[in-house]
Amino acid sequence: MALQNIPCSLLFINWLQGHLLPCPFKYLTGIDCPGCGFQRAVVALLKGNLHESFSLYPPAIPILLTALWWLADSIYKLDKPSAVIKKTLFMITGSIILVSYVIKIAGL
Repeated sequence: MALQNIPCSLLFINWLQGHLLPCPFKYLTGIDCPGCGFQRAVVALLKGNLHESFSLYPPAIPILLTALWWLADSIYKLDKPSAVIKKTLFMITGSIILVSYVIKIAGL
């Protein structure tokens, strides 16, 4: 087994997959939290599996896009002083998280 033939990105993804953080909310209550599945969805995205990522945690992609916008806006000041785009993205992403969580809890 030669590690030099395995790409670094694959080694990182495998390491990341083995070191996911446990959810304290689920540990204490036995109920999934609104963020349960995010880490596994990000790992699936890193592997290039969009469908698996969406099935694991649908809000993962909107959360990541919102985080990218926030980062770009904080560096390049893309949004107006009233921050309309940022507020709208946060509201849409929060709504997607809420709807996804309600669907998960309802068992649909």
